[in-house]
Amino acid sequence: MIQTQAPTRTEDAVLDRLPSGEWHAEDVKAAQAALMVSQDGLSDAEAARRLAAFGPNRLPEGVRRGALMRFLAQFHNLLIYVLIAAGIMAAAIDHVTDSLVIFAVVLANAIIGFIQEGRAEEALEAVRGMIDPHASVLRGGRRLTIAADEVVPGDLVLLEAGDRVPADLRLVKARNLRIDEAILTGESVPTDKATRPAALGASLGDRSSMAFSGTFVAMGQGTGIAVATGGASELGRISSMIGAVEQLATPLVRQMNQFARQVTIAVLVAAVFVFAYALYVQGYAMDEAFMMVVGLAVAAIPEGLPAVMTITLAVGVQRMARRNAIIRRLPAVETLGSVSVICSDKTGTLTRNEMMAGALVVADGTVVVTGAGYDPEGDLQDAEGKTIDPQDDAVLAELTRAAFLCNDAELRQVDGQWTVVGDPMEGALVSLALKGGLDPAAAKDAFPRRDEIPFDARHRYMATLHQPADGEALVYVKGAPERIIHMCGSIAARDGEGPIDHAAWEGAVHRLAENGRRIIAVARRTMQAGTSDIEPPDVEAGLVFLGLVGLIDPPRPEAMAAIAECRRAGIRVKMITGDHAATARAIARELGLADDPKAYTGQDLDDSDATRFDELAREGSVFARTSPEHKLRLVESLQSNGDVIAMTGDGVNDAPALKRADVGVAMGRKGTEAAKEASEMVLADDNFASIVAAVREGRTVYDNLTKVIAWTLPTNGGEAFTIILAIAFGLTLPVTAIQILWINMVTAVALGLTLAFEPTEPGAMARPPRRSREALLSGRLLWRILFVSALMVVGTMGVFSLALAEGHSVEMARTMAVNAIVVMEIFYLFSVRYVHGTSLTWQGVFGTPAVLIGVAVVVVAQFAFTYAPPLQAVFGTEAVSFADGLAIVAVGVALLVIVEVEKRLAAWWQREA
Repeated sequence: MIQTQAPTRTEDAVLDRLPSGEWHAEDVKAAQAALMVSQDGLSDAEAARRLAAFGPNRLPEGVRRGALMRFLAQFHNLLIYVLIAAGIMAAAIDHVTDSLVIFAVVLANAIIGFIQEGRAEEALEAVRGMIDPHASVLRGGRRLTIAADEVVPGDLVLLEAGDRVPADLRLVKARNLRIDEAILTGESVPTDKATRPAALGASLGDRSSMAFSGTFVAMGQGTGIAVATGGASELGRISSMIGAVEQLATPLVRQMNQFARQVTIAVLVAAVFVFAYALYVQGYAMDEAFMMVVGLAVAAIPEGLPAVMTITLAVGVQRMARRNAIIRRLPAVETLGSVSVICSDKTGTLTRNEMMAGALVVADGTVVVTGAGYDPEGDLQDAEGKTIDPQDDAVLAELTRAAFLCNDAELRQVDGQWTVVGDPMEGALVSLALKGGLDPAAAKDAFPRRDEIPFDARHRYMATLHQPADGEALVYVKGAPERIIHMCGSIAARDGEGPIDHAAWEGAVHRLAENGRRIIAVARRTMQAGTSDIEPPDVEAGLVFLGLVGLIDPPRPEAMAAIAECRRAGIRVKMITGDHAATARAIARELGLADDPKAYTGQDLDDSDATRFDELAREGSVFARTSPEHKLRLVESLQSNGDVIAMTGDGVNDAPALKRADVGVAMGRKGTEAAKEASEMVLADDNFASIVAAVREGRTVYDNLTKVIAWTLPTNGGEAFTIILAIAFGLTLPVTAIQILWINMVTAVALGLTLAFEPTEPGAMARPPRRSREALLSGRLLWRILFVSALMVVGTMGVFSLALAEGHSVEMARTMAVNAIVVMEIFYLFSVRYVHGTSLTWQGVFGTPAVLIGVAVVVVAQFAFTYAPPLQAVFGTEAVSFADGLAIVAVGVALLVIVEVEKRLAAWWQREA
């Protein structure tokens, strides 16, 4: 072996060699030479020097904003600035209470935002926790247990079952070593490891000569040279990607920012023109003109809108929680409603993450195995769907018995859930045997194990020796089909044994593989009675072939129904997985992901230029053998095409893409903390169907937000235009600033808030997703705002003028005008409850309980406003007669009828167009 050289030479050489990233393709001796490590490991002195040179084996910490900065950032929003200005204006006209209410709304928004947002940087902390605190190393010929952050490049790290790998290792020894790399690759089963070099361009999941930081040793033993530590490891590289990924603003945030700019510009421009007109054209005094402008601003600014929108989102959060979707950031609720593409991990989300024997191929044909996951409930059926009793078929009986006895796994039922202790594929074979009617205890008693040859990646099979009470000893062998088939000289069939056609069975293996099955071959051999041990030469020739077992991670039935619903709703579902392409494509076909799902691999993506990459991203339904970079690039490519992306994942490898996606969705049960912290939503049940349910709720939330805006802005617009009209013609103001504040304060909460509780409208999932760049104020919504605002101006001015014409005082006329505005808002509320249909139905009239309660509260408040002496003194109101009250209600009814007629005409025009 190569001995350690001089310290400075060592550090320089290692520093020059480390960044290659090609250690998986290096020969063991070449890796040892490059890292200057002997068979006894590094000396303590050399380890100390390398620790000083390379630093601790920790992931780098990024710069994090403090709590104060995160809180202050919540105020950095143009609409919030407008609200603050409204509060100042309210204070300027001596309405301190109303000013405090506005400031309270701003503060509440900031507190809610502070709690719900700003947690994405915690993903870095969660990834850092993936490194185990201890590691076993060989230094100076002695085995030591050290802190994991003291592992340095060149250390010989010793691995055993149950260990977490502390650094990226180039394996130099591997005995039955299998490592669970799901957090990095998404593979549903542990990966076999060996010391021989992997191909230079091998994907992460195919680098069998490497053990990666943060992964788990599932079985066996191994030794590896640390080739990358801390930030230089694959885990560190992903951590850096998470920190570098820009988290996009959600569609709602973008639209609200645009809306705030529009409102600000409109109010400022209108205020300047109205002030100048009042001062120079109508001849108002300076202070009087200023107060009119303040009243205009208070009328025009929807100060209650952010609070109502926040509560609407919060109601959506509660609804989604009942559907097992936990929202971590409020705007994500609405974003879900605009999702046009769902990029989903396969394992555990679309599938059960439980291996299952789905098919058996024996000499007499193919047998289908029913059931789900490890649950031993299921049947064996022939090609015609008829149930088979394996105990009546000698070959099937022996195949299932061999699969059970040549096996070290165990099934357990915990809280009603079947789990496997041991290898997942072996657990699936145990479940198969139980479905076949095997009695486990009786089988072990009748065929006690005497010896075994453990599975080893070098020979790729496992063999066990069993001695029945009488007769010859039996050896059962299972393993890689290409290995087992050529170890067999004959095949078992119902009519006896015969010669095996190797080529035909290789074809059967190929067909199963094309259907995405992982395949295990099973065989047996008889030995002389009393045989007590076996060696590889005893089983590597002369076996009797029993059959093939095709294993698959079965699709979730509810995921299939959810995908069908997505397709009806115009939402595309793409599977992005670290698994093999054939397996992923087979699952995609079973799920109904597309009529003919197109599958591309990570290598296909690497070989594509930017234009071709975008084409593959759009065309592909399945992306297999992908790396974290591929997932991130796919999300970015689809976003550049205008799509709104929901990305699901559970591993550290998913975290960068989860953070970049419009809605990152982490698995609550099997997901890593890194994935959860990088996500906006966590699925409590790890079920794809819950995502679709959340999308439905998201569409409901957006519909309700649209209703809130469609109800709020016309009321504010009607008030503002009423003031502008009065100033334009030099008329007495129909409502005062304090009366406008009363209207906004009472109705925004009591009426506007009720729209947050509206149920899902029929056909919500039959509509295509809205475009991500669609403005919050669409053309249709803008027309509705202007149309209803005009109706409210006509109604308000009409009632006010009629009251003056009948000889009422200005105070009485204003009281009637305020009540007319509130009544019109109540009737308009019933119309706006249905965006995509008529409100003139029994359900539309009676509304939801929230609507009826809100209307009742407003009616009581308006009676107090009109008839209670204390409020009459504050707001300058007078008692209204019964006849005048009926006239005011008639104005509200007329507005409802006109708006509903307009809605019908608009729907007819849209159909004709």
